[in-house]
Amino acid sequence: AVTELKHYLKQQDSEVKDEREKNKFKENARKEREKNQRTRTDKTKLQTRLEVLIPKVGTQKAGYEFESWFYDLLGFSEIQNRKPYKTGGRQIDGSLTIEGTTYLVELKFTKDQSSAPDVDSLKAKVNKMADNTMGIIVSMSGYSSVAINDASGNKSTLIMLDASHLYLFLSGVMNFKDIITRVRRHASQTGEAYLPASRFSG
Repeated sequence: AVTELKHYLKQQDSEVKDEREKNKFKENARKEREKNQRTRTDKTKLQTRLEVLIPKVGTQKAGYEFESWFYDLLGFSEIQNRKPYKTGGRQIDGSLTIEGTTYLVELKFTKDQSSAPDVDSLKAKVNKMADNTMGIIVSMSGYSSVAINDASGNKSTLIMLDASHLYLFLSGVMNFKDIITRVRRHASQTGEAYLPASRFSG
């Protein structure tokens, strides 16, 4: 009788543990579903906000709104960042940090492609910072060939993103941190500061 009682109690204890595990699994699954739903909703909001801004490209107001949008993107992507600030009399559009490297940010929401002076301006800011500092320029209208050539080369300190990289993120193909890392790796391997999203598979 004692043996049977012990067996019964052991069985009951096992069933209770199984039930707890089932409930824990269900709760975790529920939380994951809610998290995924929030992620889809937040990313959809980011895309909608950008699409509203696109027709206003080139205006000063839209430029400020794009700046706010970009830092919301970094927050959503859980990328450490600092919003625009001034240092040494220079205006910095902000910064972000990935894997120990801090990137000074330059945002261009203009109708025209970013040109060589835009690259030179960011280079000058980066050159005044510590060795582990690089620059990242995000230009919605892309870059002139001269700007790309000026940003590239031996020991380039810049990487360049455009609208195609932003939409690569918004479409869910890659997270934003991986996009930056991919372009950085390409720059390290080739000296080219710009890698179009269409060439990511190469």
